[in-house]
Amino acid sequence: MGKTDSVQRYAPPAGLAARGCALRAEAAADRPFLEHLYTAVRWPELEPSGWPEEAKLGFLRQQYALQDRHYALHYAAGEFLILERDGVPVGRLYLHRDAGDIRIVDISLLPEVRGQGLGTLLLQGVGAEAVAAGQTVSIHVEKFNPAQSLYRRLGFKEIGDSGPYWLMEWRPGEP
Repeated sequence: MGKTDSVQRYAPPAGLAARGCALRAEAAADRPFLEHLYTAVRWPELEPSGWPEEAKLGFLRQQYALQDRHYALHYAAGEFLILERDGVPVGRLYLHRDAGDIRIVDISLLPEVRGQGLGTLLLQGVGAEAVAAGQTVSIHVEKFNPAQSLYRRLGFKEIGDSGPYWLMEWRPGEP
């Protein structure tokens, strides 16, 4: 099974539908959106570089392609979901499950929909699945990523240091 034929197993919380949102399996036709999402998420990191805009865009396109290949190779059995609001793609949620853990491979939202509770709802949905399955939830988070505060607020704890990333974990039943 490849990255674009993942089967949706994640059960989204009801709160997503109440906000006009739905999740669906990623398709090959989503590539332009996914490249745009990657660029929107990573653009602020390149602002201080002094590079011309075209150089930044070229670099981000290359980085997206590398990340996409990495995910397809290392998480081929993963679940690759697109978050839509009113039928328009606004984010992605990538999950990989193993015997004892649900790994959040990626969770990204366009800047214009952040801060509206969508990320919290997605994470709570993963947590509900973990509780039902008796699993943990883990995610690697860049040390400068402001979303760390959201993860901490939801009960994720740092359990490992991988250079520029923290490995964070959520365990059912722990505060």
